[in-house]
Amino acid sequence: MKTDKQKKGALGEDAVCAELEKRGHRILARNYHKRVGEIDIISEIGDFIVFTEVKARKLGSMVSGLEAVDFAKKKKIIMTADAYLTENPCSLYVRYDIAEVWLTRGSAPAVARVDIYEDAFDTEGVYTIN
Repeated sequence: MKTDKQKKGALGEDAVCAELEKRGHRILARNYHKRVGEIDIISEIGDFIVFTEVKARKLGSMVSGLEAVDFAKKKKIIMTADAYLTENPCSLYVRYDIAEVWLTRGSAPAVARVDIYEDAFDTEGVYTIN
């Protein structure tokens, strides 16, 4: 049985996938897990492979989803993306997006709004290869 947090996360990811597909993305994977971390959605559009972190928040939350993706989370996303690309080589440009999903308050939250921040961060200063 899913927890409320898992249900909220799944609701948010479903909404983001629908929005990405509407924008022309082809979903390649969801909830891609490796030892170093997880990527919520991996998609392809044009010349890009896109790794999207989804953050669901209730309307009026003090911390936005964008603010919640800190240095440590970015590093985990980048390392997990590297693992995916090692397993699934491609010649596409890499992009990291963050999607905020705003949910209504109450016992049965619903999606109020989806905001997608394209190219929200890059690897500079986050991850270096030794």
